Amino acid sequence: MTPLRMRALLVLTLLAGCASYAPDPLRNDPAVLALPAAEILQRRAEAITRSWLTPARIDLDAPLDANAVATLAVLNNPDLIALRAHAGVADAQVFAAGLLPDPSFSLGADRVLRGPDTLLNLTAALGLDLNALRNRTLTRAQAIARARSVRLDLAWAEWQTAGQARLQAVRILGLQRQLPLLEAGAQAARMQAEQALRAAARGDLANSEAQALRLTAFDADTRLRDARQQLQQAEQSLARLLGLPSDRVLPLAAQPLPPPPPTAARLFELARRERADLAALRAGYDAQEASVRLAVQRQFPTLNLTINGNRDSAGNLLLGPAVDFTLPLWNRNRGDIAIERATRSALKADYEARLFQTRADLDAAVTALQQARDQLAQARVDAEALQQRAQAAQAAQARGDLPAAAALVIEQAWRDRNLLIVQLEQTIAEQTLAVELLCGVPLFQELQ
Repeated sequence: MTPLRMRALLVLTLLAGCASYAPDPLRNDPAVLALPAAEILQRRAEAITRSWLTPARIDLDAPLDANAVATLAVLNNPDLIALRAHAGVADAQVFAAGLLPDPSFSLGADRVLRGPDTLLNLTAALGLDLNALRNRTLTRAQAIARARSVRLDLAWAEWQTAGQARLQAVRILGLQRQLPLLEAGAQAARMQAEQALRAAARGDLANSEAQALRLTAFDADTRLRDARQQLQQAEQSLARLLGLPSDRVLPLAAQPLPPPPPTAARLFELARRERADLAALRAGYDAQEASVRLAVQRQFPTLNLTINGNRDSAGNLLLGPAVDFTLPLWNRNRGDIAIERATRSALKADYEARLFQTRADLDAAVTALQQARDQLAQARVDAEALQQRAQAAQAAQARGDLPAAAALVIEQAWRDRNLLIVQLEQTIAEQTLAVELLCGVPLFQELQ
């Protein structure tokens, strides 16, 4: 093979390794706006790898349990999809930090305009950035730590989004249980108010008493409308979290009342060990440690090595190295060192503040959860007594010993206590989920 062909082959080989440009325009109808295909969703759900999720069967027409709701949120939430795309930037930065610097090459020619020499003055230089090679290990360690921090932030966002989806599901189930009680109460209040208004029109009842019963019926209707509105808002919020059209109403499987959690101190130790956001802060601190070391290392002279070749106009051939470096006399990179050290101190303070806030949030959540459980226990005792009174009142009304209005009042008191029990059970389920979100892992699964 001739030298010309060898040079041509070398050029073609270098060009073959170059990246090429391909446009990727935005679309007016991206896939995120469409209902996900059932078979694709199921295939992704079966292959999901999260320590706090198990492979789930996703059928949007069948009741979804808590694990299926969380899985669907992780897979299909548009914000999480965008965060995963941004996490790819950090991975690309790790790849870039591991690449060796390309050498530089320069070529020049000078023509003699006046003088005895007749040849062109040719110069060539081959340079290598030794400073980039010296800093390569620290730069790569910094990029790896930052990528780990980004991935942990993504894991924390997935955990929070899945928890919010489960929270909306619990809220929906609680409101669905409240509606029949509220409807029965509103119907009884309307019936009692209509009877009172007719009695007042006959002169058998004072107008003030009839007006009070009418206001009671109005309040019952208002509570019913508010509950229906809250249910609709919760269903829309759940659909948005799951990446579905906001008008899509999903069937949900009933969930049992969770057991009491352990002490706040034990939960704090679990959170400090397992929470992804705390691990992300630690990874970010590791990256900043590498930044401090880089700043300290850059106070020393930077080195660039160049191999110069020259043929002067007299035909002399010259070859020799050249080294250039900075003299650390005044600057010595002290500004960057001070900035990086101050940033490290700020990150340390952020981490400690997050730990303090985590402990405080857990203390408050556990206290509120215990109060709700105490209230639930008392409400169940009261409901049992009111049920006996309501049954006795119904029997007395059937015998004619008690007016119907009085029997309705006792029955409504029993219904209100049942409504309170349902609301407290919903509160306990929501607050238990809040404790899980603060811990960063499925609570009772982790403590088994």
